Amino acid sequence: MNRSKGKTLDSSPKLALTPPMGWNSWNTFAQEVSDAVVRETTDVMVSSGFKDAGYEYVVIDDHWHGGRDKKGFLFPDPVKFPKGMKALAGYVHSKGLKFGIYSDAGIKTCGGQPGSHEFEENDAKTFASWDVDFLKYDYCHAPTDYKTAMRRYKKMGAALKATGRPILFSICEWGDRSPWLWGAEAGGHMWRVSGDVVKRWDAPHSKGYGLGILSAVDRIAGLEGFA
Repeated sequence: MNRSKGKTLDSSPKLALTPPMGWNSWNTFAQEVSDAVVRETTDVMVSSGFKDAGYEYVVIDDHWHGGRDKKGFLFPDPVKFPKGMKALAGYVHSKGLKFGIYSDAGIKTCGGQPGSHEFEENDAKTFASWDVDFLKYDYCHAPTDYKTAMRRYKKMGAALKATGRPILFSICEWGDRSPWLWGAEAGGHMWRVSGDVVKRWDAPHSKGYGLGILSAVDRIAGLEGFA
């Protein structure tokens, strides 16, 4: 996580002053994420001491979607999340943790679910109405140039700010378009500096999908001035 000292759209300046810690559903559950999985994980984070150690976010990644209704608003998969997202957020909050969700700046998410492009205001209002505290915003199915990325992230950043709810905005565009130069201006609280990290110490992209831990750390070299 890096944070610029420049002008920002952030309406919640106390968010992410230190690197936010928590759990994300993707690596373990991928498409199998569900209400039951999130509730069980929330309980374990409390009972195992992670909450006391400073881990505070429980974040649902891709494949939570049921679709969009006729008015263009997202709704969750009714089988995976039969009680709805607001009820699930309420459960996470009742345990003293914060609730996060996932979307994408393209027309589709990385997993082919509905993206937020051209629905930014609708989706920001939806997430706020669900009491979301964290948005991971991916960049699949979107143009590769940095100017488009800046515009799209800035549009969602402004939409989140307009809701009045403090939502940590995680810019997940993998570092390819140097988000440390413009992420704060786009309303971001944190941003990626590399592609996905896998459970190996040293694995550059040339040896397969994902980066090893040490390879990812190497990507951060020289970016100290933006932290």
